[in-house]
Amino acid sequence: MSALESQMPPVKHASVNGIELAYYEAGPREGAPIILCHGFPELAFSWRHQLKALGEAGRWVIAPDQRGYGLTSRPEAVTDYDMAHLTGDMVGLLNHLGVEKAIFCGHDWGGIVVWQMPLMHPSRVAGVIGLNTPFLPRSPADPIAIMRMRFGPDMYIVWFQTSGEPDAALSADVEKTMRFFMRRPAGLQTVAEPGAEGASTFAFKDLLRQWDPSDTGSQLLTAEELAAFVESFQATGFTGGINWYRNFTRNWAASEGLPTRLDDLPCLMITAELDAVLAPAMAEGMPGLIGDLEMHMVAGSGHWTQQEKPEEVNRLMLDWLQRRFPQ
Repeated sequence: MSALESQMPPVKHASVNGIELAYYEAGPREGAPIILCHGFPELAFSWRHQLKALGEAGRWVIAPDQRGYGLTSRPEAVTDYDMAHLTGDMVGLLNHLGVEKAIFCGHDWGGIVVWQMPLMHPSRVAGVIGLNTPFLPRSPADPIAIMRMRFGPDMYIVWFQTSGEPDAALSADVEKTMRFFMRRPAGLQTVAEPGAEGASTFAFKDLLRQWDPSDTGSQLLTAEELAAFVESFQATGFTGGINWYRNFTRNWAASEGLPTRLDDLPCLMITAELDAVLAPAMAEGMPGLIGDLEMHMVAGSGHWTQQEKPEEVNRLMLDWLQRRFPQ
């Protein structure tokens, strides 16, 4: 039996927003559901520990494979992965479930989506939980231009703007790619370090090429868990996920005029002490932007917090949920 079958509820499917969305559901269908939104390069499977813990605690919890990932549709057009589509998929999921509002929890790219939900669809959001990904003010200029200037042309988000090359590089050896990404903090510390003079920071292209896959010391996943990710991305490739990044400029342009604060909405922010990509310092301005905010940091965790420190993440989520959304 695969890890996907043994560690996840049975997969369900919904026709929403022009795609077929695969999702996994646990707990009783009572109260506002908690929708768990994954990041890159991940799957609903990344939330396996939270689905189990929240479901067993009597919470209705749902984790979709988002647009471009896993068992969900992968549209061809890059523009089909902009924020209007990504948030629209979540609205469609609520409509499919017959639910007015949900508590949205997002990690990494999923965190960007869940912080945009109350700005773009305020009537559908009961609360937000950010995991590693902070709520940030709108960029003063095109974020890709800023990243290119600050981090260089090989910084992975800038590199992802090129067509075809990153998709092929990540897909060339999917197991190596997933093992490169899915490492504990000690293994990922190099990603944020500036390279030689003039070299890019977060230059995943070079770091992946140079990484020795015989290095097993910092691996995060069991062989079975790794296989669940590898088999999925071998089947789908990485283009769907990379296309989310190819809409940064488009999303920024479209976000002009959206609210700049979140008020009257319960929000929980969980940072990870050792996240090299989304450092806790990035969240320091959030109290000035959100009226109802609680913040916690998970000590000793790197980027993959819900998989690295599941007990701590589950405890923080359930404690906050019980106080703010009592059963």
